[in-house]
Amino acid sequence: MIGRLKGVLVAKQPPWIVVDVGGVGYELEAPMSTFYDLPELGREVALCTHYAVKEDTVALYAFLREDERALFRALQKVSGVGARIALAVLSGVSTGEFARLVQGSDIAALTRIPGIGKKTAERLVVELRDRVEGIGTGMPSAAGAAAAGDPAAEAAIALQALGYKPAEVTRLVRDAAAAGDSAEDIIRKALKAALR
Repeated sequence: MIGRLKGVLVAKQPPWIVVDVGGVGYELEAPMSTFYDLPELGREVALCTHYAVKEDTVALYAFLREDERALFRALQKVSGVGARIALAVLSGVSTGEFARLVQGSDIAALTRIPGIGKKTAERLVVELRDRVEGIGTGMPSAAGAAAAGDPAAEAAIALQALGYKPAEVTRLVRDAAAAGDSAEDIIRKALKAALR
């Protein structure tokens, strides 16, 4: 899988961008939220990516922020929502605003996003209410956590990857973390606490 690309931005024409990485041009599809913040052509850019293989196509999607990629992936787990609608959501609202709309069950606002009808909006609310809790609210991204070397943030990322919900992760890490603990120590203590 391709999880991250860093290279020179050589073309951008919504929704497509091309990034040159060591002489290989990667063509990626990106939401408008990413387009707004891209650097000028010829400048270096680092992108989180999502690699998708289907029966007849292979696609690579690009995001400047980890929370955008996380929401893109979460959206596609909802019945009837594919990459097109997920990109439309990210192009229409910020991750934090989307999380607020879902948690507030604001069906009317969700249906204003292109491609989302009333039934899809209702499914989004039901299926994503718990999953979007940490998205767009400052929950550390994997890239940010690794760069900062923060053991609590690294533990939080690992626990979310194991399937724990953001609110539960926050509580587990807060209760398990002690001064001087490594990420592994925090994860071990958090998992023991979760099993009690």
